[in-house]
Amino acid sequence: MKKLRTLLLVVGLLFALTAGAQKPAGDPALAGLGRGFVSGTAHVNGTTLHYVRGGRGPAIVLLHGYPQDWTEYRDIMPALAKRFTVVAPDLRGVGRSAAPLDGYDAPNLAEDVRQLAQRLNLGKVYVVGHDVGGMVAYAYARLNPRTTRGAMVLDVPLPGIDPWDETTGRMWHIGFHQVPGLPEALIADRQAVYFRYTSFSDTETFSDADVDRYAAAYAKPDQLRAGFEFYRAFPENGEFNAAQRGRSDVPLVWAAGGRSPFADLGPEMAESLRAQGSTDVTTAVVPDSDHFVVNAQPEFVTRMIERHAS
Repeated sequence: MKKLRTLLLVVGLLFALTAGAQKPAGDPALAGLGRGFVSGTAHVNGTTLHYVRGGRGPAIVLLHGYPQDWTEYRDIMPALAKRFTVVAPDLRGVGRSAAPLDGYDAPNLAEDVRQLAQRLNLGKVYVVGHDVGGMVAYAYARLNPRTTRGAMVLDVPLPGIDPWDETTGRMWHIGFHQVPGLPEALIADRQAVYFRYTSFSDTETFSDADVDRYAAAYAKPDQLRAGFEFYRAFPENGEFNAAQRGRSDVPLVWAAGGRSPFADLGPEMAESLRAQGSTDVTTAVVPDSDHFVVNAQPEFVTRMIERHAS
């Protein structure tokens, strides 16, 4: 009897302790999208990708840039989900996706996304990419023309395609990010400060909470390294892009912010893409926007995507 009372006492104590524990809080960014959006992971191309999905209809895949994660698109996903199936993954190495040692070149990142689209049974997809994500979107369209309805590249020139060299040569951060090991050593535990200074200086567009959220997606050492691996893969991306000279009928849209360093590149980008074999190229300018067009002008970008992805 004494042993039974002791056992019951222990069980009661354990129950009291566990009853007071709280389940881990859900992702507030996911909750902010409203009903119908889910978060998941998929094992693809030798790694694991986290993604957020919602809506119904033809599929759109939204690829974020650096130093952002899937939440770059949170302001436009609910509107797009009224007409489309919307999928926004974290690129490998970022946020809740795994961070392997290699595989950060655009063609391999595109293969990550292709296998994710296949796993989710998305059919023919329209791919939108900003910054590094734009490089991936272009590689995706080149590698998968039969399963791509179109691609939109937002505010980024493409390595290996004019005018890449003349527009990026003056950008100090590219060379800095490409130095092996150095940026990791200098920026570790200072991500929010660095991101605010180099990327998110517009306090009207990016709150401190926004910066902290993006910094958290690159907080771990392997995540921080992964972000710089995107830049270290630019030469490899350039070799891939320069070699793509076959005919491609996948509709391409290249757009830049009106206040972006790339604002005036549209005509030259269109000429270069056509010279590479793309037969259907459209350019656009997102008014009153810097490099971060999705965050600065979400309604304009939503309408632009709806028009071309339909």
